[in-house]
Formats: sequence, C-alpha cells, structure tokens
Amino acid sequence: MFAKSGPGGYLHMADGVKRKTLVFGKNTLMTEFRLEKGKVLPLHKHPQEQTGYLVSGKIVLFIGGEKYVAGPGDSWAIPGNVEHRVETVEDSVAVEVFAPVREDYLP
Repeated sequence: MFAKSGPGGYLHMADGVKRKTLVFGKNTLMTEFRLEKGKVLPLHKHPQEQTGYLVSGKIVLFIGGEKYVAGPGDSWAIPGNVEHRVETVEDSVAVEVFAPVREDYLP
C-alpha cells in the first residue's frame, strides 16, 4: 500500500485530539496524531502493541504508571494491554504504529 500526504482524513478522538490512518498492511497500521496544547488523551488500553515517534511539539506520556516527557525526535513503545495516557504541553504531531492492526482505525 502507498499513500500520498494530504490535508484531509483526520477524525476526532477527544477534545483537541485527532488522528489519521496513514497506511496499513497485514500486521501493522500507521497513524498520525495531531494534539492541541493543553489537551489530554485519557487513560486507556488496547491489545495492540503501540510504538510512537514525536515529530513536533512536547507531550507527557504516562505508560503503566511511569511518566515520560517527550520532545521532537523522541520515541516510545507501549506493550499491549498496558494503560497509558497523554498530556499535551505544546501543539504536537506524533506518528504511531500498532501491531496487530487496529480494526477500529481502518478507513
């Protein structure tokens, strides 16, 4: 699969948080998140492993009871079924990969 960049396709997830599925294959799915300053992606968990990379901005990740401050170029891995949440310190863009594919994120 190949996808061209474009301004559309973003879906509302929470107040100030939107996501766009970029590409997906048999085993993985890549998503871009746009997070507004001062917003929170609430505590949640899912069976998929989640790896991420912060493209721009600054966020605070809470993963399984640990706190991490992330800036541009930082990355993370969240095992499946581990609770996590995000607080956005600055307007931010993150790219994350889920394995196996998150069916609820398929276009």
